[in-house]
Amino acid sequence: MLKYRIITALILIPIVIAALFLLPPLGFAIVTLAVCMLAAWEWGQLSGFSSRSQRVWLAILCGFLLVAMMLSLPAYRQSVHLPQVTMTLWASLVWWIAAFLMVIFYPASATLWRNSRVLRLVFGLLTIVPFFWGMVALRQYGYAENHHTGAWWLLYVMLLVWGADSGAFLFGKLFGKHKLAPKVSPGKTWEGLIGGLVTSALISWLFGRYVPLNVVPATLLMCSVVAALASVLGDLTESMFKREAGIKDSGNLIPGHGGILDRIDSLTAAVPVFACLMLLVF
Repeated sequence: MLKYRIITALILIPIVIAALFLLPPLGFAIVTLAVCMLAAWEWGQLSGFSSRSQRVWLAILCGFLLVAMMLSLPAYRQSVHLPQVTMTLWASLVWWIAAFLMVIFYPASATLWRNSRVLRLVFGLLTIVPFFWGMVALRQYGYAENHHTGAWWLLYVMLLVWGADSGAFLFGKLFGKHKLAPKVSPGKTWEGLIGGLVTSALISWLFGRYVPLNVVPATLLMCSVVAALASVLGDLTESMFKREAGIKDSGNLIPGHGGILDRIDSLTAAVPVFACLMLLVF
């Protein structure tokens, strides 16, 4: 299993970086749209839809929703300043605060939504739609002045999340004793969380020092820590829904890694939260 994970990662990481820097904003948006549709297809299982046809329709409807939102935007304007995108990113902050409470009080909190497919579908939309617009808004940031500014921002967030995940894994294996959320994800520890935050802070310092992000270091550090914490919450939230659905992985599209949601669960929280803080607050 570890061998497949490493091989898959070595293949996917260059593809992701190439997509960030080589695709124009529209091409990048289309690729992100495809990823979100696959994520919606997998979320159907978390919502209680066991039929493949129902999940396919769910993915198609998610795609239509995102395309309709894109077509509603006027051309040649930074999407982050438009009401459709701004409201979506702010809604993401509200959703992840609610998800935090759901994780903290699980399994008691599950009694409120366990038997409602509609609520679980709404949770899926609040996870996937802001992720899409966070990715698109960050990629388009500063595009008129420098085509690669937004790509550097997105690469930074991805490295931040990957670093937090890797740091948490290593510190958890070496020093983990105190469970972080045993009823949701027994493998996560407080020691791992601290290790992940330390790793994220180090990445933030190095990236801010050697890459032209043009942002105040203190602001970058604060947004980065919040985004790193959000990434942990995204992981825990998906684990909670998978536990309720009685499944280990959201899918099997990526060898050794499970499904699309298993790979982007942390990013679905970190990207819109970081985009909201960096582009709308600061």
